[in-house]
Amino acid sequence: MRLRLFNEVPNYDFFRLRKLTMGLSMLAVVASLVAWLVMGLNFGIDFRGGTTIRTQAETAVDVGAYRDALAPLNLGDVSITEVFDPSFAEDEHVAMIRIQAQDGQESVNEATIASIEAALQGVEPTITFPLVESVGPKVSGELIKTAIIAVTASLAAILFYIWLRFEWQFSVGAVAALAHDVILTIGIFSVLQIRFELATIAALLTIIGYSINDTVVIFDRLRENLIKYKKTALTDLMNLTVNETLSRTIMTSGTTLLALIALLLLGGDVIRGFVFAITWGVIVGTYSSVYVAKNVVLMLGVKRDWSKPDNNQGNQFGNIDA
Repeated sequence: MRLRLFNEVPNYDFFRLRKLTMGLSMLAVVASLVAWLVMGLNFGIDFRGGTTIRTQAETAVDVGAYRDALAPLNLGDVSITEVFDPSFAEDEHVAMIRIQAQDGQESVNEATIASIEAALQGVEPTITFPLVESVGPKVSGELIKTAIIAVTASLAAILFYIWLRFEWQFSVGAVAALAHDVILTIGIFSVLQIRFELATIAALLTIIGYSINDTVVIFDRLRENLIKYKKTALTDLMNLTVNETLSRTIMTSGTTLLALIALLLLGGDVIRGFVFAITWGVIVGTYSSVYVAKNVVLMLGVKRDWSKPDNNQGNQFGNIDA
């Protein structure tokens, strides 16, 4: 028995305002790029360099108390996470403290590290510091380059896959939608000055995977309809396709957002940036699957006269009743 959100296929006109939605998307992309260039990103320790201190104590780690103890030192960006490992003894409680590089320095100097240790010992007398490591600007620059390569390579691979799987117009539409999602996510991070870390790059790659999944499902159904309704106007076929997959889109995005919102509210400061990026990405990714990818395909036009039937129509996710 299949879950149905609609008793029959709905008939919403998604492309009645396609020029307006495409214009708004282009405006949002330009605004995001301007914000990125003008305001920049609030890079975390991964990209700016800094120092990582590993602590060990006999009592449970109190992240709030650690943070309050370090607040008077005015260290800037400080990240404190508790480390869990089944191999730890009962009286072995470990935390990782990451502190941004101070102005004019590649890392935190010894005097500052000494003051950090003294402040934490005031909170937890049994605390020790078995490891202190620094990340300089050279390593941070390499991380930025690697992150850019990772995102660019994923977009190129998806472009190639969609080109083989469908037609070149579909691949252009898909990559345009993915670029739209990535740029808008970077833009919102720039405007709100949310900390941009390696975890954010992981979130961007997750967004790309999520968005392309939704886009491919709709593309697959569209190709079926192009073969089935050879003389129907392309705009009408687009509307039919989006309406046929609307139930699946709502259920997938809705349930994903429920979990993400719970993590956003209850997950704590450590993962908030990562979860926010994915939450925002799911919203703009769902939007772009219809109003960017399909608009681009609509503008470019698609093949309507295949010389032979497609033997690989649809997939297990596309055939869900609306």
